[in-house]
Amino acid sequence: MRLRFLADANLDARIIRGLKRRQPEIDFQRAEEASLIGRSDAEVLKIAADLNRVLVTHDQRTMPAHFAAFVTSHPSPGVILVSQETSLVAAIDELLLIWSASQAEDWRDRLVWIPL
Repeated sequence: MRLRFLADANLDARIIRGLKRRQPEIDFQRAEEASLIGRSDAEVLKIAADLNRVLVTHDQRTMPAHFAAFVTSHPSPGVILVSQETSLVAAIDELLLIWSASQAEDWRDRLVWIPL
């Protein structure tokens, strides 16, 4: 199955715009569309799982611990943490590579950092 993304509320929107500009068919849902604004990490992970979307976030401080707790009792489509220090171009390139070279099943219950 093709990979589908979900942006956390803190993800730089320019990443999504840049990805869609380069590959319009990428399925990347915005936080607002999934009602993620103001929700806890645990709720965001549950919504991403319910929607079967890999969560993309900048939240390196709290998300890893919440993800580790979440996957002990729920399956997760996965989480990609984009470092704030990563340039927009590098983040877009790496997400595009992930999308084009893998399937959704490859990310199940995985947490990875960009840059890879």
